Amino acid sequence: MSSLQSHVLKIALPQIAPVWLDREKTLQKIISQIELAAIEKADLIVFGEGVVPGYPFWPDLTGGAAFNNDRQKALFAHYSDQAVTLEDNHLESVCGALKTANMACYLGVIERPRQRSGHSLYCSYVYIDKNGILQSCHRKLQPTYEERLVWSPGDGAGLVTHRLGNFTVGGLNCWENWMPLSRAALYAQGEDLHIACWPGSIRNTEDITPFLAKEGRSYCVSVSSLMRRTDVPDNIPFASEIKSLMPEMPADGGSCIANPDGSWLLPPEVGGESLRFAEIDPEFVRRERQNFDAAGHYSRPDVTSLNVNRKRQQLANFED
Repeated sequence: MSSLQSHVLKIALPQIAPVWLDREKTLQKIISQIELAAIEKADLIVFGEGVVPGYPFWPDLTGGAAFNNDRQKALFAHYSDQAVTLEDNHLESVCGALKTANMACYLGVIERPRQRSGHSLYCSYVYIDKNGILQSCHRKLQPTYEERLVWSPGDGAGLVTHRLGNFTVGGLNCWENWMPLSRAALYAQGEDLHIACWPGSIRNTEDITPFLAKEGRSYCVSVSSLMRRTDVPDNIPFASEIKSLMPEMPADGGSCIANPDGSWLLPPEVGGESLRFAEIDPEFVRRERQNFDAAGHYSRPDVTSLNVNRKRQQLANFED
């Protein structure tokens, strides 16, 4: 596809395993991916859900619902210690690398915000622009099943989109992508490049990615992390027990990109780490919006509309 009005955007799609439950070593790995993508002059690099410092696989393996349990407390305390606190500039090195590379980024982090006590954890997706400035932080609205034993429910403050080149990009965490109203909140802001981040499994990405692309008449990028039993480090609490219970590969990847007509641009890849690239063209979006535009000519806001609360939740409002 080409036209005088069409300008492509180059996306870097790294599928990596974190240095599990180690914030600083995982951030170093993130930066190395940014540096590799910079060689290829990527405009945008995207990472999986909670890749820094990793997804909490242990509740499903170690009786995570046990109340007041020392094992679960120890694992949570370690996880909390390795989480990302934005107010403490934990992402400063990543922001610097992105500025040097002139590259934007969506990065999945486990956030420990001071504004919410400094101890509760949120599965957050942060957007950093090409100047290395953190522009938004979306906290997952509803953690899924056993995730609720570790992560707190987020809010709508991060339901925003960003202009990047000739695209409007937005992102959601994992099963949020199944939530029609969350998707509609991004469609209403002109999204035509959707980033769906996952902890990693083709069972999550192979069906929903082309569906979301076709529904939104947008490019849809599903980016997954990877996790193998061998990625469990020996220095975390109960490492031997977790290894003995963990499948060989609880997260096999499945990263992929679908075109606005639902066809594959990059088909799902499983089983290993990789760094792939794709160029996307806004003309493809314009062509597919000719007959269906979910937030435009095919919408009926006089009949159905959506109210979105984008206030950041906090316990108290102070007047001094």
